Amino acid sequence: QLKPSDISKVLLVGGPTRMPVVQKFVEDVTGQKPERGIDPMECVAQGAAIQAGVLAGEVKDILLLDVTPLSLGIETLGGIFTKLIERNTTVPTKKSQTFSTAADNQQAVTVRVFQGERPMAQDNKLLGQFDLIGIPPAPRGVPQIEVTFDIDANGIVHVTAKDLGTGKEQSIRITATQKLSEEDIERMRKEAEDFADKDKERMQQVELVNEADTLVYSTSRMLDELKDKFSDEQKKGIEEKISVVKEALEKDPKDMADLRVKVDAANKAIQDASTELYKKAAPQPGTQASSSSGDAGSAAGSTDEPAVDAEFKEKEASSGASKSKETEKQSGAEKDTKSDTKGKKK
Repeated sequence: QLKPSDISKVLLVGGPTRMPVVQKFVEDVTGQKPERGIDPMECVAQGAAIQAGVLAGEVKDILLLDVTPLSLGIETLGGIFTKLIERNTTVPTKKSQTFSTAADNQQAVTVRVFQGERPMAQDNKLLGQFDLIGIPPAPRGVPQIEVTFDIDANGIVHVTAKDLGTGKEQSIRITATQKLSEEDIERMRKEAEDFADKDKERMQQVELVNEADTLVYSTSRMLDELKDKFSDEQKKGIEEKISVVKEALEKDPKDMADLRVKVDAANKAIQDASTELYKKAAPQPGTQASSSSGDAGSAAGSTDEPAVDAEFKEKEASSGASKSKETEKQSGAEKDTKSDTKGKKK
């Protein structure tokens, strides 16, 4: 989006720029006379020769920067176009992103490669697709599949999908990304601008459906794993809210506002139950006071066990909490004994 005042020099390149009417048009648009020091046709030939030398590997001291005319990515859950390489990225370039499965025990995934600017995959240009098979059966979201886009200096796109668990991988080589004409590229860019509002609305609908589907799945697993932690009333309340969301999804919801309300209600029921769960697990005020009267190390419930980041099992967490409380009580008792001893000495 340059303004005429941003342009310092105008160079005319190519045979047609010899025509006076073209030169007059350029001068009127830019407000300055074009440079006359180069041959419009000779410079094209020189540029083509340099490009050929670079591609052939014979020219090493010149770097020609090319860019991707449109974004590149893959289709993900709900038909969303997930971009890995954005438009106008300088090539060569390489980008990776990790994805997962959308269903339990899914043993294969189809990687569909698209080019374009619209948020939904079906509105962009399909460049190719391939299947990655042999994924070990596992719950959805567990397998880790790394998708890599690698564009070389010739503009050839190499797309690879690798299962990080087994090391299995599949790939595709795409050479047709530059077959789009300038008119096609400009048309696709303009369509993305013209349909921006409509596409945004569709995108929000798909994301809400994906959110609702994930909520139903994750909550069902949570209730199975923590069934002994929630009261019957809490479980019933959560199950009722999740059931409402599940029914709405099965009917292919059209009213997104209604689905949003149902999802929010289910989330609130889960959050309320989780809050109560953590309140029950919190130390009693008396225990905290006893701990705080001791050393800083004792108050923290310090043990010789190393800290564990992130993953843990609920049962282990419970036993760990009990152990910490016992340690705190012992530390407090030891502190009281030391205080009595000091008093006797005095």
